Amino acid sequence: MGGIRSDLRGWWERGRTRTAANPLVVDVGIALFVQCAMTMPFVVPRAAGLPPATWGAYGLSTLTVLPLVWRRRAPVAVLFAVLATNALYGLAVDGPGQPLPYTGLVVVYTIAALSPVRKRLVTGGVLLVAVPVGVWLNTRSARELTFSVFVFAAAYVLGRLTDARQRANRVEAEQAAARERARIAREMHDILSHAVSLMIVQAEAGPVAVRAAPERAEAAFDAISATGRDAMTQLRRMLGVLREGAEESDGRDTAPRAPQPGLDELPGLLERVRSGGLDVVYGTAGAVRPVPDVIGATVFRVVQEALTNTLRHADARAVTVRLTYGDSELDVRVTDDGRGPQPASRAGGGGHGLIGVRERAAVHGGTAVVGAGPGGRGFEVRVRIPVPAAAEVAR
Repeated sequence: MGGIRSDLRGWWERGRTRTAANPLVVDVGIALFVQCAMTMPFVVPRAAGLPPATWGAYGLSTLTVLPLVWRRRAPVAVLFAVLATNALYGLAVDGPGQPLPYTGLVVVYTIAALSPVRKRLVTGGVLLVAVPVGVWLNTRSARELTFSVFVFAAAYVLGRLTDARQRANRVEAEQAAARERARIAREMHDILSHAVSLMIVQAEAGPVAVRAAPERAEAAFDAISATGRDAMTQLRRMLGVLREGAEESDGRDTAPRAPQPGLDELPGLLERVRSGGLDVVYGTAGAVRPVPDVIGATVFRVVQEALTNTLRHADARAVTVRLTYGDSELDVRVTDDGRGPQPASRAGGGGHGLIGVRERAAVHGGTAVVGAGPGGRGFEVRVRIPVPAAAEVAR
């Protein structure tokens, strides 16, 4: 049963995609649907004394439906065409009537949903004249006039609600795009800032090592190369997600699909920082357990940014990275023995990287605190992120 439901959902989504790409198909379908509804009075048995259902009358009713095919491209012109053909049907033939003014309702809905204010005002003025005249030509009853005003007003309101919903969807899509751009910019900042800072530290140590210990110089240059390659790999990962579905000229999809780095990549990150001469101590506390990939990626980026901050600003010799697994949260601390927070950091500010740390924690409902380390010495970045139980992660 679930497979059938999934197949139907997939079929529906594919149909929506294709019709969205070709609105004319939708308009033709609506015209055919309206034609089917208007055919009913011609095929059901008719009581004696009622106007006959002739082929001429049926052909003229079809002529009133045909303009709906162009309802998006020229809605006001279609409105006048529908009014003219309906008037012709009422005056020229004595055929079956319709329970609802189908074509007029479709056009009024279209104008309300797609047209600017000026065209909607023109439509309102036309209907104020056309509806009473049509009722007078048909039954001249107050009941029909009240019913006609109600159904046309309902079609107009439904069209305006559709327009409001589409506007809200566009705003939501634009906001989602803005959030995604901000996320990508933050990822790019973290990757490049960390890699460049580490390469600068290693390059500055290279000349000294060449004179004092050539074997260390070779290791420093190897570390620079490894750092650059790792940065390129991470950038290709991220850009590969943006290029998802892109294909080379030979038709093969070559965009990388590797996930963002997580907790498993932390040891490699710390080893690259150690190669730059900084003493890095890593430890965990509590019952180590799996965490969702998205939280693992956040922890990796938080540690990466904190280490980058240490390399660039702290003038530190050692840094401690500690992950504490609680029952319902993961506590991440990165503490160095450098010169401590600068005035901007004491004021609660900091650079874009530390702002990004707070944003990453907030995404998961967590908190981030940056400032002086224990005893007022050095600098510490502390992030608390709620994490589900191991069973929930596995599920």
